[in-house]
Amino acid sequence: MEKYTALYNESIRHKESFWAAQAANLRWFKQPQNILSKNEHGFYRWFADGEMNIAYCCLDWQIEQGRGNQIALIYDSPVTGTQQKFSYSELKKLVANFAAGLKSKGIGKGDTVVIYMPMIPQAAIAMLACARIGAIHPAVLGGFAPHELAMRIDDAQPKAIISASYGVEFDKQIPYKVLVDKAIEEAKHKPSCKIFFQRSQNFDTLNHTNEFDFNDLLLNEEAACTPVLSTDTLYILYTSGTTGTPKGIVRDHGGYSTALKFSMQHFYGANPGEVFWAASDVGWVVGHSYIIYGPLLHGCTTVMYEGK
Repeated sequence: MEKYTALYNESIRHKESFWAAQAANLRWFKQPQNILSKNEHGFYRWFADGEMNIAYCCLDWQIEQGRGNQIALIYDSPVTGTQQKFSYSELKKLVANFAAGLKSKGIGKGDTVVIYMPMIPQAAIAMLACARIGAIHPAVLGGFAPHELAMRIDDAQPKAIISASYGVEFDKQIPYKVLVDKAIEEAKHKPSCKIFFQRSQNFDTLNHTNEFDFNDLLLNEEAACTPVLSTDTLYILYTSGTTGTPKGIVRDHGGYSTALKFSMQHFYGANPGEVFWAASDVGWVVGHSYIIYGPLLHGCTTVMYEGK
């Protein structure tokens, strides 16, 4: 308790030096000097002059620290009877290959890509690949009704949408493409590119004009990490919409990464190399933060659980 009190008091009394020290625990392309500032609209910004990329911190930097052979991601799916493990090196290669595929479709820094997927490794690969090239990825809970997805498409204005052939609920397959197609039909904004991971071979019929197979975008080349400002948008997650129009909550690269890494150690007591499991979905902020980004930033093994 004494340690907590001291840490808390330091964060309140000397907030800039405190968070500058926490930020130094990450790999920056350009170390920030301007720790806390206001923008032209009067909003506070953390590390505004710093440059980094959260995907680099999650994967490349961990490999540089000797974790290449450590398991980064465990996929456990009782509903399909599947288990898979990916080392940091294996996950980084898949992410960099898919990032190259996204770039081949004209997607890059500042573009928006909606991710509408079940709890499968390809969802994590898509998220990290978008982050790697500086694209913004709103994540929508897989299986959400077409109208709900259409509302988020119109708000986010994505260049592409990444989905899968189906999700699984108990022993029932929920086809996603028909939901995506209905949502795009309803939406005013029309994404120019649709990408589907085929969980079963040839489950969907794709036109290969603006509809592409996820695996075809795993190119035999690796896209480099794009440096972004600390304050550049990483992702948008929407509120449920039960009390009105869904509101998009924005997370950036730098302040978000710093707070997440701090929380992994000081809130959850996790250590690099340990296994960390958060029982959530990547369509919600807990899943985004503590299934994907938090554990990987901290050098942990994370678990994606597709439960019954």
